[in-house]
Amino acid sequence: MILEGFTAADVDTPSGGRIRVRRAGTGPPVVLLHGYPQTSAMWHLVAPALAADRTVVLADLPGYGDSRAGAADVAAAGKRAMAVEVVAVMRALDHERFAVVGHDRGARCAYRLALDHPDTVTALAVLDVLPTGDVFARVDAAFARSAWHWFFLAQPTDLPERMIAADPDAFFLRGTPAFHPEALAEYRRAWARPEVVHAMCQDYRAGAGVDTGDDEADRGVRTISCPTLVLWGERGPLGREPDVLGLWRAWAPAAFGRALDCGHYLAEERPAETLAAIRELLDGR
Repeated sequence: MILEGFTAADVDTPSGGRIRVRRAGTGPPVVLLHGYPQTSAMWHLVAPALAADRTVVLADLPGYGDSRAGAADVAAAGKRAMAVEVVAVMRALDHERFAVVGHDRGARCAYRLALDHPDTVTALAVLDVLPTGDVFARVDAAFARSAWHWFFLAQPTDLPERMIAADPDAFFLRGTPAFHPEALAEYRRAWARPEVVHAMCQDYRAGAGVDTGDDEADRGVRTISCPTLVLWGERGPLGREPDVLGLWRAWAPAAFGRALDCGHYLAEERPAETLAAIRELLDGR
């Protein structure tokens, strides 16, 4: 059984939402935020070992997995709003300051959390992303072809929702690696529900709108001061980017990190190396 020893709970948030968390371990707290189209089950090869000497909190992002979004508008799916939800959840669990590790969409929430709540975040890890504003500023034909789902999911309600509903597995499993069967069952159970698919679309609509606007408002004005780890897959989408760390250092001047020999899903494709890098960050490098 994956994530054996982790206890599940639901935490209500000020927006009227509900966040599903799984917890284990004792010690300094760290929250792990998953990516699209997954749930917190994506950390099953990393989180148990991390819980040996940390309090590990796995959270389903608002609207994803077994979490429920609060407000229905696109801004509520923005990473600034998501970050507020994460802070509220961690405070409800008695963690005023904590480290944040995020992959994909969860990494977008994580770096926004570090920007907006600098006194709360002790360390930050972002896995296989560039800042949202930079992504949209650098869109070219190659990106549009490879990451077409960014533009499809961001289409107005409810065009993508209705099209995905015809065959969710065919859509979400396109181009993904061989996930662990139990983790895959969790993902499939989630994306089979229309409200979860809608939340994913709202997430991407927010990315193309409010998230990009928030990044551009902060560009050159605010930076991330906490220790920041950047990891990416050299065979994934960032493998084509010649200066991943350089782009991140404009936002987090002390950022450090490296590419791993894998695709996009680092924690599931290269769990040992991902865990070692996270430990390096959390132990003070």
